[in-house]
This record gives sequence, structure tokens and C-alpha cells, in this order.
Amino acid sequence: GIGETILALPAIEALRKRFPKTEINVLATSRNKDIFFGNKNINNIIAIKLNPFSALNFILKNIKKYDLIIDMEEYLNISAIISFFSGRRIVGYSHGARAKLYTDKVKYNDRQHAAETFLDLIRALDVAYEISKLPSLNFSKNDKNFVDRFLKNNGIKSNDFVVCVAPGAAESAKARMWPYERYAGLCDEIISKHNAKIIFAGNLNEFELIENIQKNIENKNKTINAAGKLSLNQLFYLIKKSNLFIGNDAGPMHIAAAQGVKTLGLFGPNLPIRFGPYGKGNIGLYKGYNCEFSPCINVHKGQVPDCLYPKSSNDYQKCMKNISVDDVLKEVEKIV
Repeated sequence: GIGETILALPAIEALRKRFPKTEINVLATSRNKDIFFGNKNINNIIAIKLNPFSALNFILKNIKKYDLIIDMEEYLNISAIISFFSGRRIVGYSHGARAKLYTDKVKYNDRQHAAETFLDLIRALDVAYEISKLPSLNFSKNDKNFVDRFLKNNGIKSNDFVVCVAPGAAESAKARMWPYERYAGLCDEIISKHNAKIIFAGNLNEFELIENIQKNIENKNKTINAAGKLSLNQLFYLIKKSNLFIGNDAGPMHIAAAQGVKTLGLFGPNLPIRFGPYGKGNIGLYKGYNCEFSPCINVHKGQVPDCLYPKSSNDYQKCMKNISVDDVLKEVEKIV
């Protein structure tokens, strides 16, 4: 996913500092490859599709080519298989049958932030490395110019207080999403109190969701629906231009943290200690203690359910519904 890929960047940075002159290639998917755009720690970005034919094609072209492979995937078998055939020394996590394919095994620590857990793979190579923030994400001059025009055309001025809100989540575990009507109430309060402009970020599939939120906002003329209108790298710059980011436990939240924006993430099925917005002053708001199943998302175990309560039940999304508009507003005041 996009978020986990961003959290793996410090580990790649540590690898580069340990091996300054070696060739470091990244095997990525079309979904997340743009995260590595302009990254000076990487020599080549190789994109494959997540299907057996694409994986087999890569393996056949790279039999034992690599002296070292770091497998940062926590659960899926395909990366372990690729690693086994393509590398001589392979570092990966110790849980699951896939670990038998590794030469070096590292325990997955789910009681710390995932950025540290990815770094543990590099520390297994006797690399001492500490982080306090995520590396920033790159965009082209054309991306910058496009977003600047987009903001100008939508009435955003340089002195506006801009809040980027991302109310969606990836197709897996939609229960991570805070109820849309609460986003509407939150935005009205922020617009009223801070004279803010709200930019909603998301993919094209979230355009309708954001429209529904806007319909419930009294001051919807101060909101912009940018869903599906920007590329990933353009989104990097758009979020960087924001004064504050608020969103669910999803990729855009990690983008905001990487771009040095004050970030507030909303959590229920997952824990901020693992996947909160990394960096000083950022906040992961969690009130899932009212749910017997939270955390029900355990990525390293392949557990990414929508919600363990039935959709027809009043308890559906119990952990996210436990976060009130006032709860979020209190955190906003702390962070701004």
C-alpha cells in the first residue's frame, strides 16, 4: 500500500548510507512506484503487476542477480518467492511459512511504529540508524505548476488557512472511515473558527463520498472536491501546501506526515502506535477501546477485515463511531 511504502523510505535511506556506492533497485507496483520519484537513495525503480506472469517474468530475468534482497512485505507470499529466486542473501520477517525462503529472519515487532519495524530489517545488517521524521516525497516542476493553477482557479490564496481532509480509505477495510456526516460537522466548525478553506483529497472512486459530505456542510462554498483530479505526485505537492491535514488511517495521512504538514489521523481498527502519522507534533486519535476486537487489522498476519461486526448491526464501525466531532476539534486546537 501507499502508506506502508512511505513508511519504508527511512529503511531505504539507512541502506543507502550503509552502502553508499552500491546499486539499489526497488521492486514496486504501478500503485506505489511514484512514491520513489526523484529519490536519490534509489538507482532504479522496477514496476511489476501483482500477478503470477509478471512475477515469473521478473524472476526469469533476474535469477540470483542480487547479492542482497530486503523483503519488506509482511505477509504476501509472492514477494518471498521472488526474493528466493532472485537473491543470494535475503532478509525478511520471521513469521509464516514464507520465512523458510529467507537466509536472515527478523521478528516483526507489532508494538512499535511500522517505520521502525521496516528499519529492523536493515538493522539486521549491523546498521545503526535512528529516525525522527519521514523523508519528504518528490514531485516535478510540472506537478507544482499544475497544482498552483488548480488552487488559483479554485480561489485559494497564499495567505488562506488551508485544511486538507481525506475522508476515504483503500478498498480493503473500509471500516477505517470516520462517518461522513461527522466530517461535515467537523469542517463547518473549522471553517467557522479558523476561516479555513477545505480541500478534500481522494481518488476518483471517492468523489461521490466527498460530494455527500459537501451537501451536509453549511459553508460548502469554502470547500473544494479534488478527488480524482490530481496524480499521486501532484497530491504530494497539494498536501505540502496545506496548513493542516485530517484523515483516516490511510495513504494520504502518511503523505501529509512525510511532507511536514501538521497531521491528525483518526484510528479505530488499527493502532496509532503502529501506523500513526509519524513525526513530532502529529496526532493519532484512537478511541477503539470500546470495541472488543480492536485492533482487528493486523497487516503482518494478513488480517485486514472490513469490520467484525455485521453491517446491519448498530455496532458496525463501533470503534470509529466512538470518535466524536468534539474529540477531533480538541485535537485540532492542540495541533494548530
